[in-house]
Amino acid sequence: MEYRALGRTGIRVSEIGFGAWAIGGDAWGPVEDAQSIRAMERALELGVNFIDTADVYGDGHSEELVGQVIAGRRDDVVVSTKGGLMGHHRDPEREPVYDRPDKVIDAFEASLRRLGTDYIDVYWCHIWWDRHEETEAFIEAFDELKRDGRARAVGISTDSIDHLRHFNRTGVIDAVQLDYSILNRKGESDVLPYAQEHGLGVVIRGPLFKGLLTGKFSVESTFAPGDVRHGWPEEPWYAESVEKVDRLRALENEDQTPGQLALRFVLSHRAVSVAIPGAKDPGQVEKNVAASRRPLLSAEELRDIDATAPAETVEVAADVR
Repeated sequence: MEYRALGRTGIRVSEIGFGAWAIGGDAWGPVEDAQSIRAMERALELGVNFIDTADVYGDGHSEELVGQVIAGRRDDVVVSTKGGLMGHHRDPEREPVYDRPDKVIDAFEASLRRLGTDYIDVYWCHIWWDRHEETEAFIEAFDELKRDGRARAVGISTDSIDHLRHFNRTGVIDAVQLDYSILNRKGESDVLPYAQEHGLGVVIRGPLFKGLLTGKFSVESTFAPGDVRHGWPEEPWYAESVEKVDRLRALENEDQTPGQLALRFVLSHRAVSVAIPGAKDPGQVEKNVAASRRPLLSAEELRDIDATAPAETVEVAADVR
């Protein structure tokens, strides 16, 4: 496993992390807690030290499972969690929920309890829309949490450069979390250069485009109701994206699966600190971790990716995280 600096925080992170959304059990199809725990334990065995979760994943269940895994080895794991969506129940049209810093701190403390820890390494604002009251509440709360040492670093999860600039206008944040992959390269034009310029750590969610870049889906694939990908086959971009992934199979070899190609692609960007693919079982973890090797991708492979999936973006209609 290779390790990188998380911006200017002084925190060293494995370049492959563990994304813990799926293990919450409410958005990615069936998952067993015992298997989820084995997956995280296998990740730690293989050198992963960064686990990313959120209070809204399984209404706190993901955080509780992460808490079980880090018990007894807390200082060996960089724990990353997010707050803000739990109160909104994924509805950005509601009136502001986190309109005072004490509400943000209440959410932070609830995460501490579920995680079974007294500090969080990286705490994120999970509200990706720019609403003045909530932005200001998070900024004030972040100042307090960093001052008292309960949050080592803070950041925002957003794909919007305007929201990022507004949130960070006083230099309050240490990191940004954004969706970036072979199939969604918008961040190359704005968020990633901004992060480099301002010394922000960069955490990449969606590096496998919710599994599409692993090559396991086709135009005939279906997804169960309740799965965040349920409506994909009906979207106009889906068949085109499947065709792109099929073309990228030309870069597959005995040392590189399609998923590993996708992970190595995002890791090839100099701004990136860590990619956080999700995993439900130890086998998926092992495949993800194997993407951390040198060299990452050759210049020829990068040119082939550019030819197949250029920087024009593919947007998923439902903006879920």
